Amino acid sequence: MNYPIYLDYNATTPCAPEVIEAMLPYFGTHFGNAASKSHPFGWVAENAVDEAREKVAQLIGAKAKEIIFTSGATESINLGIKGIFEVYSGEKQHCITCLTEHKAVLDTFAELEKRGAEVTYLPVNSKGEISLEELEAAILPHTKLICLMWANNETGVIHPIEKIAQMAESSNIVFFTDAVQAAGKIPVSTSGIHLMAISAHKLYGPKGVGALYVRHNHQLPKPLAQIHGGGHEKGMRSGTLNVPGIVGFGKAAELRFVEMKEEEKRLGKQRDRLENGLLEITDSKLNGSQGARLSHVSNIAFGGVEGEELLKRVNQKVAVSSGSACTSISPKPSHVLQAMGLGSDLGRASIRFSLGKNTTESDIDLTLNWVKKVVLELRSS
Repeated sequence: MNYPIYLDYNATTPCAPEVIEAMLPYFGTHFGNAASKSHPFGWVAENAVDEAREKVAQLIGAKAKEIIFTSGATESINLGIKGIFEVYSGEKQHCITCLTEHKAVLDTFAELEKRGAEVTYLPVNSKGEISLEELEAAILPHTKLICLMWANNETGVIHPIEKIAQMAESSNIVFFTDAVQAAGKIPVSTSGIHLMAISAHKLYGPKGVGALYVRHNHQLPKPLAQIHGGGHEKGMRSGTLNVPGIVGFGKAAELRFVEMKEEEKRLGKQRDRLENGLLEITDSKLNGSQGARLSHVSNIAFGGVEGEELLKRVNQKVAVSSGSACTSISPKPSHVLQAMGLGSDLGRASIRFSLGKNTTESDIDLTLNWVKKVVLELRSS
């Protein structure tokens, strides 16, 4: 297949060659079950999982025993949010989140509301930023959980996580952050954070494996299991471990730990060149903040064109999306952009460009020329 230029790295990343190489033996030669404690096949698998756990922990500044492997970030989010809700079962419960969170978070809170939880959805300004004053004002005596993402998947906007963590800590509230788009892209730390969701396939690892960081040795409770049967992962997530996937996750985390800072600088220069070029198009605007933002993400609104046709045409030569991959089949405007005050038409005519390891200078040139051509043609038709 003649693939287009790929600029949708926030949707998923290709497995790094080193990751694939590390995984391969665990599909065949070392095929043991990590829970088989009585023979070498199980021991080898268990050792591989332990090594991967160390590498994933190192990436986010955690201890290995604080990493619970899951099938991905969506499961980690469900385990963290529902698991804490069930800890406080029978009590009056209030949670705080934000209108621009990923659907995995918003849909989980919608489910908790059906079960009796009270949820505050913080608004954002036109740049996608929350107000710390509004967050503080939203805290109630029965607030049990604050859940705010580290970096937004559609705009790249970074929340002030350190200040949020301090606020939660001083009020003795569980703080859960979805760090899926941040981990492996920018330095993250678990300081002051009780729960953190991360995913392998966003950082050049395989799909189908993620992790939930769960703070150890702290008075605040750990989440209750949502999947039972065998007591794997300290009883928090039963099920035979995906050893090849976990090994790949570990290798990807190890690579990102080394490469991340230099790659962030390189992509920042490429992103800025792409963004500045696109903003030369009349009636185009940046969605999000110029300030605290992931260096590889740019979300641009193009006025005067029909959104569905724009996306269809651009994708003929450049693979991009209008928002989260989980909602890319929906013709509705992005809930993130709506929360930022964009009208429906402009929201639908917005494109997220997310760059990655394989993005070249030539890719940027070709993308600029193609998008400019498409927008001008659509406006003149």
